[in-house]
Amino acid sequence: MKLFNEGLDWYSLADKAIQGSRLTLKEGTAILEADDGDILSIMQAAFRIRHHFYGKKVKLNMIMNAKSGLCPEDCGYCSQSIVSTAPVSKYSMLDKESLLAGAREALARKAGTYCIVASGKGPTNRELDQVIEAVQEITRTMPLKICACLGILKGDQAQRLAEAGVHRYNHNLNTSKDNYPSITTTHTYDQRIETVKIAQSHGMSPCSGVIIGMGETNEEIVEMAYALRELAADSIPVNFLIPIPGTPLEGAKRVTPIRALKVLALFRFICPSKEIRVAGGRELNLRSLQPLSLYAANSIFVGDYLTTEGEEVTVDHQMIEDLGFEIEMCALPAV
Repeated sequence: MKLFNEGLDWYSLADKAIQGSRLTLKEGTAILEADDGDILSIMQAAFRIRHHFYGKKVKLNMIMNAKSGLCPEDCGYCSQSIVSTAPVSKYSMLDKESLLAGAREALARKAGTYCIVASGKGPTNRELDQVIEAVQEITRTMPLKICACLGILKGDQAQRLAEAGVHRYNHNLNTSKDNYPSITTTHTYDQRIETVKIAQSHGMSPCSGVIIGMGETNEEIVEMAYALRELAADSIPVNFLIPIPGTPLEGAKRVTPIRALKVLALFRFICPSKEIRVAGGRELNLRSLQPLSLYAANSIFVGDYLTTEGEEVTVDHQMIEDLGFEIEMCALPAV
């Protein structure tokens, strides 16, 4: 289990992470550049960290695409962006009853967190009102945590969401600061950082993650993990690019299963106590190695994503059971 060309082993690196020490850039890139034959040793060491903080619990999250398409942003990975020609559904913010129906479906899938996601740069006051009305009803009647992902937020909007009962706010960094201009030009990396901080300052748990496979270097992947550690993101969705036809990144090369596992292990090593979620693209990129991902990650999405299909939920439940793991149901604090 030796690091290639190094005197440390993966377990020593895991113990360093558990003790709270940040991996160096060299140690982080060593995980990504390790020989593929080391993958089981790397995952075993990552599980050492994961088990220390989370045991064998797996958190389930479900996405509701609350507003689809109609987006003025030019994000190169997204089928809903203004530059995309991909055929996607286009509709304005769903009404309260539709959002409540989604929450009931989340419960049926054994999800503990219900994620309300809307396309666009940021929510209008009317859209915010619609989301808040649904959230208030959900939190009164269902044992679910709510995560909202509505784009760039203003302080007063964050305050209203927090007061309504939104537990977590998601705004992904997506890629590194240096790589950001090649992916999106209609907003900046710093705006994304600021939104995460605004949500956090108003009492919502910060959720922010990445998309792997958009031309980033190994060093940039490590820097992305560092950035999320510095932001103290409680939940980190790790997405793997789906090169959707009609988007600027349609020709991107897929991430290999072993590469995806190394990335998940890296995020567990650098953000040891945080929820690491295997997110979009896991089915396409991890393929038959999906079960191994949960030795580093402790969370997955169940069901479909925004505009792409996910795994059949019973297959995910069976995978968790076959691993000897246990679904962590939502336990909301007493009011």
